[in-house]
Amino acid sequence: MKIIEPIAFLMNYFDGEEVMKFLELCGRTAYQSAKNISNDSAEKFIRNIIKRGHESVLEHFSCTFKIICDRGVMAELTRHRLASFTIESTRFCDYSKDGLTFIKPCFWQNGYKNFNCSNHCSAEWAGMMISIENSYKYMLNEGATPQEARSILPNSLKTEIIMTANLREWRHILKLRTAKDAHPQMREVAKMILDALKRKLPVIFEDVGE
Repeated sequence: MKIIEPIAFLMNYFDGEEVMKFLELCGRTAYQSAKNISNDSAEKFIRNIIKRGHESVLEHFSCTFKIICDRGVMAELTRHRLASFTIESTRFCDYSKDGLTFIKPCFWQNGYKNFNCSNHCSAEWAGMMISIENSYKYMLNEGATPQEARSILPNSLKTEIIMTANLREWRHILKLRTAKDAHPQMREVAKMILDALKRKLPVIFEDVGE
């Protein structure tokens, strides 16, 4: 059994300044104002369209992330309609050889203040993961297929997701998923994604998150 931390990282490489210029060129079609483009006009233009709510312009560029998280977070991510997903399949992956991998809940390892039984619950959680792995391997040894044995796998099981969404949708997702009332594990992953996007496209995501 392995216990790991979640991670999310940007998969497609691009120049943030070039993306801003591209989006400005797209957006100025609406106003027939391409003649106003200059070397430093993109930042002001993009800020203005976001302020006006003209965010459809941001749909002209998409970002792809690889996300390693638990299946509870996966279920929340896949609720977002305007995105594309490729997800590790528990139907076809046989984990009997290398063992199961779980994502340790952040509210125990980081002392999540609203959880009142961190030490005892953490030990109980770890014991349950060991029990589940043993039962999973036993079922496979008894002739169950991976798609049958997966019925006992928990939310804490690690999964890998490739997720693509346009910039407008990422803004929507991250406003929801970094909010203080979001699920702690979902918020943990969303902050990783937001940090990556703020590094590449700070103007587009400067008003998202705390």
